[in-house]
Amino acid sequence: MKLYYSPGACSLSPHITLHEAGLKFEHIQAPTKTHKLDDGTDYYSINPLGYVPLLELDDGTRLTEGPAIVQYIADQVPEKKLAPANGTVARAQLQAWLNFIGTEVHKGFGPLFNPATPAEYKTMLIAKLLERLQWVDGQLAGKSYLMGEAFSVADPYLFTVTNWADFVGLDISGFANIAAFRERMAARPAVQTAMREEGLIK
Repeated sequence: MKLYYSPGACSLSPHITLHEAGLKFEHIQAPTKTHKLDDGTDYYSINPLGYVPLLELDDGTRLTEGPAIVQYIADQVPEKKLAPANGTVARAQLQAWLNFIGTEVHKGFGPLFNPATPAEYKTMLIAKLLERLQWVDGQLAGKSYLMGEAFSVADPYLFTVTNWADFVGLDISGFANIAAFRERMAARPAVQTAMREEGLIK
């Protein structure tokens, strides 16, 4: 398999998940500004949408969208219990977390990285993000991970998007449960390996 990623982007979530799964894969950097791979390949020829992540399977099938990719990875190694079984209430709850992070948190960060976004709009987005993260902080009370005591593929996604707070001036230091969750995640070997491969830590 091949994972196309950009350092620190949302592709960090499946990057971590692949290491948690123990699957063999090649990680290929796909800069989202130049869209040129190291070998000169135009990334648009691989993913016409131009963004990451993209997971290319051994048969050439290409999967996009992080929440879909991480569930696919989890289903390849059911013994690792990275996701509840399909058709269960717990699986629906996992999908609810992935959807919430994607639509209520991840999506809100995008305009904050854009210098052209009006300051007034950024202020509104930050207020909304803080509301959503306050709710997440409450949901993490008494839990090690989003789904309880067991790690799931939703956790790398939350870890990834909360990593962006410092880069956009979003102070999340007051969310004690999120802070504890982030420390717990940062200590996981798979997280450290993925971040090292992306040049995010030494």
